[in-house]
Amino acid sequence: MYTDYVNTPLGLIECKASELGITQVIFCGPQQSAINANSITENCKQQLSEYFAGERKTFDLPLDAKGTEFQHQVWACLVDIPLGDTVSYLDIAKKVNRPKGSQAVGGANGRNPISIIVPCHRVVGAKGALTGYAGGIERKLWLLKHEGVCLKNTQGHEILDIANVINSRQDKTQFLT
Repeated sequence: MYTDYVNTPLGLIECKASELGITQVIFCGPQQSAINANSITENCKQQLSEYFAGERKTFDLPLDAKGTEFQHQVWACLVDIPLGDTVSYLDIAKKVNRPKGSQAVGGANGRNPISIIVPCHRVVGAKGALTGYAGGIERKLWLLKHEGVCLKNTQGHEILDIANVINSRQDKTQFLT
């Protein structure tokens, strides 16, 4: 397993890869393991840096995420969501031929180990409401705004504190390590 890190406006991101592709991109907090980079993690760091600088709209990286067949179906739909767009859980459920499976889609979306590159942050509630995000709803809001998504002003957005999220909201992504 290869590991490297990239600093972003939303905190430190850990990039992991196998010989075949990226296996994980998560917000990791301040804790770091030893860096053991390869060309795939280096390319991932470069593309993420370009994305955060506003210079990249799509990613071109080999992916090697571990998951169930259903999770892979959902993640494939996520990759097809263009930058600047959002879709609902129901939209994805219909695409994977499970029109009553919005909650299952939400579960698969929440288990996406390759955040940003497999853009689970672009999935919103049926009425456009921001729903959960493993890295914290503040990060989801920031990412969507960064991508030019016009969001409805919902209660609570005015109190979002990205600095607090960067310092404290790591627990939900720890299951991926």
